[in-house]
Amino acid sequence: MFKIKTLTVKNFMSVGNATQAVHFDRRDLTLVLGVNIDLGGDDSGARNGTGNATIINALSYALYGQALTNIRRDNLINKTNAKGMLVTVEFDYGGETYRIERGRKPTAMKFFVGDVEKEITDMAQGDSRETQADINRMLGMSHEMFKHLIALNTYTEPFLNLKAKQQQEIIEQLLGITILSEKADKLKEALKGTRENITKEEYSIKAQEDANARITEQIENLKRRQKLWQTQHDAEVEKLQLGIAELEKVDIDQELRNHKALQKYTEYHIAKNELDYKAKSVQRIIDRETQSVTKLTQDIEKLDNNLCSTCGQPFVDNARERILKQKQESLQDAQSVVDKNTVELTGIESQIQDLGTVPESPEVFYAEERDAFEHRSSLQSLVAQLRAKEKQTDPYQEQIQEMESTGIKDVSWDTLNELQRLKEHQDFLLKLLTNKDSFIRKRIIDQNLSYLNMRLSYYLEKIGLPHTVRFQNDLTVNIEELGRELDFDNLSRGERNRLILSLSWAFRDVYESLYQMINVIFIDELIDSGMDASGVESSMAILKKMAREHNKSVWLVSHKDELSGRVNNIMTVTKENGFTTYGTEVDIV
Repeated sequence: MFKIKTLTVKNFMSVGNATQAVHFDRRDLTLVLGVNIDLGGDDSGARNGTGNATIINALSYALYGQALTNIRRDNLINKTNAKGMLVTVEFDYGGETYRIERGRKPTAMKFFVGDVEKEITDMAQGDSRETQADINRMLGMSHEMFKHLIALNTYTEPFLNLKAKQQQEIIEQLLGITILSEKADKLKEALKGTRENITKEEYSIKAQEDANARITEQIENLKRRQKLWQTQHDAEVEKLQLGIAELEKVDIDQELRNHKALQKYTEYHIAKNELDYKAKSVQRIIDRETQSVTKLTQDIEKLDNNLCSTCGQPFVDNARERILKQKQESLQDAQSVVDKNTVELTGIESQIQDLGTVPESPEVFYAEERDAFEHRSSLQSLVAQLRAKEKQTDPYQEQIQEMESTGIKDVSWDTLNELQRLKEHQDFLLKLLTNKDSFIRKRIIDQNLSYLNMRLSYYLEKIGLPHTVRFQNDLTVNIEELGRELDFDNLSRGERNRLILSLSWAFRDVYESLYQMINVIFIDELIDSGMDASGVESSMAILKKMAREHNKSVWLVSHKDELSGRVNNIMTVTKENGFTTYGTEVDIV
């Protein structure tokens, strides 16, 4: 699927220096309605000249390097700012995201695949023929077909007004007939290669005679190389075996178990030392606070006898009660510390008991456990290398046997004869692809033309045009009404627009059935021009169905205010102070 995602425009036609963006990653019908503030805006019904057409012109320029009409590239630059024009389109194709940037003053073209810019070396007038060819292959359509399938507008010459040759080129491209020419070009290349191979085979036959004389010398040379390879191979195997034997002297599994035991032994002593240290610290606190309790108890006894605990003299005022209270509070605090730390000491002693018995201290070969793991890895690596080395086969034996069994070859003309037959067959196929009376061409037309006529009849019926329109096998178009043959110009303007729309939609169905889906459709002012109410309603119904059932992003450019009541989404394009701006959001009606 070719999925157009975003378009950004700067200094392009009526768009100014402020970059404008349109997002196509949506599945609905959007009405593009212009408002020309410079001419009075909505109040005066000014809808013309807003720059609606810049969107599809910019999309055309981004993809093909040219506008929809024959506007010179430099005339696409905004005339007020006169420089810095840049148009960028981003799209998905084949599971990859692409981005094209084209600009003028300065001239620029960049082509990104993902986030990587593709190198462009053949720039000409701001375009790259090689890169443009890549883009055209992805799109699978010419610029002329793009105008009839994706960007349908009123200023592109209608298909049925084109000259017969132009119509035929578009139909042949649509039906896949031009693929025959592409295949013919590839077949010409293949034919050229076949001729070259014939020449090579002729030289090969001559060279075979010279090669026979050198075969014996080559066999002897291979045998010398074989002997050197075998000697080196045996030496490498022996070296690996010695290395493995040396490493296997250490029971590495037991070594790793000893390291685990050593880790437990170390962890036990670390934990035991930490707990012993904590127990001693807590015991010192208990001893210190116990002394404080004893001293405070003695002081309180003295105070009970109305004697000062410091000097032993009786109190002469009320200081006894104050000092007694202080001593009692201090005694209570000291006793609390003793009790708290006694509980903590008991817990520490319980943790020491939980550690259990002292584990044994194992002996280890390596000082560090990682050295033991490296030992194991080295051993496994050597074993793997030895197995791989033992599986190696003599690279020369098969060649020697082949050359000895083949020996001197007889000169064979079979290949040359086969190439001559292939050349004759390719010549025949090339005539089938290039001859206009070829049955291949006729079969492609018969298969795809019937589908085109079926889809065209379907759309003509849905849009309300009573005429019968069919493509003939010679790719001409026949228009009839009630048995009367008509020309395109016999139709009224509204009837022509119905037929233009139906043709475009039928073309698109055929294109998508043969090549790939494309998510974007533009209809620029065709529904505005001469279409009666029935035609407008039928056209809108078809477009809504396309968006809803076929996941299309349909954009209807119009100047008719009354269409806003028939759609859910409106994007406003505003012209103010000579510059066009696109509505940053699509209004949901």
